[in-house]
Amino acid sequence: MHAFDPADPAFLADPYPAYARMRAVAAVHEHPSLGLPVAVSHAACSDVLRDRGLGRIWTDAAPAADFAAFNLLHRNSLLEREGEPHTRLRRLVATAFGRGHTARLAPWVQRRADALVDGLVERIDEGCGGGGDDGDGADLISGVAEPLPVEVIAELLGVPESERGPLRGWSDAIVRMYEPDPGDDGRASAERASAEFVAQLRALAARPAGGHDLVSDLLAVRDADGARISGDELVGTAALLLMAGHEATVNVIGNGVRALLDHPDQWARLVAGPGLVPAAVEELIRFDAPLQLFERTALRDTEVAGFPVAAGASVGALLGAAARDPEAFADPDRLDVGRSPNPHLGFGAGVHYCLGAPLARVEIAATLHALRERLPDMALAGTPSRRPRFVMRGYQRLLIRRAER
Repeated sequence: MHAFDPADPAFLADPYPAYARMRAVAAVHEHPSLGLPVAVSHAACSDVLRDRGLGRIWTDAAPAADFAAFNLLHRNSLLEREGEPHTRLRRLVATAFGRGHTARLAPWVQRRADALVDGLVERIDEGCGGGGDDGDGADLISGVAEPLPVEVIAELLGVPESERGPLRGWSDAIVRMYEPDPGDDGRASAERASAEFVAQLRALAARPAGGHDLVSDLLAVRDADGARISGDELVGTAALLLMAGHEATVNVIGNGVRALLDHPDQWARLVAGPGLVPAAVEELIRFDAPLQLFERTALRDTEVAGFPVAAGASVGALLGAAARDPEAFADPDRLDVGRSPNPHLGFGAGVHYCLGAPLARVEIAATLHALRERLPDMALAGTPSRRPRFVMRGYQRLLIRRAER
């Protein structure tokens, strides 16, 4: 009998007690409803992420004829490659990223975060209730958390402003396929979104050379042997940046602000001490993990924390469970915006560590700076609404108001 039902609303509301019960029994558990064993301790999850005997082996969504674009995006993704193909593509992408894109975008990101939070504050103070806002509350998710990372990724890739509208919907549709049961409508939506995104990316790649965006740099960099990124690899890389960069940042901001509002003493610390923002970013990533499950496949017979994993079998790392392991974190169920050290696994570990992590940190920090300066008295308005999803953990709606005085 497995330890939790990933579709149970009570579990989705708070998975951490279930993880603690599992951790108390063993570091790795069989999970029949997920179809793979899962690691629940920090050490075991770290092993899953770092063990070179475990990798990402992409299997096309089936029937392949129905998922041509979705499979193209993933087959050519940095995340779904191992060995020399991964090393080669990662080197090219890292070289392109190394041309100063995060530093270039940082001031722009702060200005956009300031403007979005200004809009949020204006809706709160006007009590207009428009755009999904209610009474004296305004929605942090639709107003700040969702638009900011989409705008950042679009700016990074050089997507013209007139073409940025569909990006958010594409990302949401594609990542729904990662849930245990996306349903027929979810599968069809993921393929449509993939096809539309592929078409947009191919058009970007066909532009005249010489731009200052990441796509231009990806097209320009060469490997040591003179090889360049292929057209399909460019598409897969850009799609990964959108999906990973957007979903993770949206959910860290939403989950993190909710955690701060549930712990007003920690929000007060952050308001009083801007120097705590970098540590707070790491703590918000840890405290309520935006990505709960990451899967890998055994490249050869191996084991995780003594649990045997046969070649070709998959194993999952429950990153939310790792983030609350008392063996790795003192008082792990306590939010501490000054926590140090903080060895969370929120951006992965090992050869698949997230290349976009520095940019995601800039976005989260910019949002916290904007909120603490413009809305230091923020409070919850109404009951937050979570997405009914397990793998990508986040909110659909999070209404914010000013605290009553």
